[in-house]
Amino acid sequence: MRILVVEDNVELAQWLQRNLRQQQYAVDWIDNGVDADFALRCEHYDLVILDLALPRMNGREVLQRLRARQDATPVLVLTANNSVQSRVSELDEGADDYMAKPFEVEELEARIRMLLRRAAGQPSPVISSGDLSYNTNTREFRIGQQALALTPRERAVLEVLIRKVGATVTKQALAQSLFSLDEDVSTEAIEIYVYRLRKKLETSSARIMTLRGLGYLLRQTGHE
Repeated sequence: MRILVVEDNVELAQWLQRNLRQQQYAVDWIDNGVDADFALRCEHYDLVILDLALPRMNGREVLQRLRARQDATPVLVLTANNSVQSRVSELDEGADDYMAKPFEVEELEARIRMLLRRAAGQPSPVISSGDLSYNTNTREFRIGQQALALTPRERAVLEVLIRKVGATVTKQALAQSLFSLDEDVSTEAIEIYVYRLRKKLETSSARIMTLRGLGYLLRQTGHE
């Protein structure tokens, strides 16, 4: 899953990047509102962490422009102003959640998981396809009761597919969810990860189907 951090405090931004990457998220960092607005027009993100006090264009305008484009990407606002009026204002303008600085990383991670579940229309923290299950809190996959051993990139691919279970996901969409701006985007690498995942899912009733010219689909064996 790919997250954009928009924060001009270098120390805080690098701390966020480090912690989120440890949780196997692909993370981009931008330190001003103009470049953030441009990136949000050109790139796909699963979630945005947005500071309000930004140079060149404030975070409020970045948010307003995002919503004016009918872009429903979840936005978690960060601000030093924790007044009721400020919280209400940002939520009314399209923010999905709100955190006041300073905050604990554990709470931030929990709020990210909640927002990603909400965006996918999945109220439960556990998503299933046949006997394959994914716990969005622990980021662990299981086949039945057996934990499934995956590399970070394999887990990232399977996470996107199971969050969109029953829907087709293009190679490009998978690549965008895996790679940050400073990495080479490779659709060929996606084919390798899918091949490896299929081998690891051989004992499961969940299958990754290829729809030629369209992408990949995760579904239960025998499901029509």
